[in-house]
Amino acid sequence: MTARRIALVTVLAFLAAMIGVVVGRHFVEPAPQPGAELHAVLHDQLRLDAAQEQRLHTLEEAFAVRRRALELEMRAENARLAEAITAEHGNGPRVAAAVDASHRTMGELQKETLTHIFAMRSLLRPDQAAKFDAAVTKALTEDAR
Repeated sequence: MTARRIALVTVLAFLAAMIGVVVGRHFVEPAPQPGAELHAVLHDQLRLDAAQEQRLHTLEEAFAVRRRALELEMRAENARLAEAITAEHGNGPRVAAAVDASHRTMGELQKETLTHIFAMRSLLRPDQAAKFDAAVTKALTEDAR
């Protein structure tokens, strides 16, 4: 193959890839974010009153800070795990300790999330809570189906 043909094939492949990205972004629906449906139920379907909205906003702001801190801690623990794997080249004591630390933080995030869910639920009237509970159940079991 000549250099000219190689350049032409490279340019065509790049253009085809770019077209694929554009088409994919416009026509392929992104995967829903975890909890997005729960958020939609809270804000769009439950008809919260102004006081509920304000208390919910306060809860969401506080949880966002805590969630972000735990997510950053998990990233740091993943970096420590990578260092341990590099150092030990196997499932040694540093790797095991790093995995355990990561699992503790993941568990803490799950507990914090549940506390947040129950705090949001406590703001709701019984009729709203029933719809909220159904959305929580669906969110927790969606991947199992």
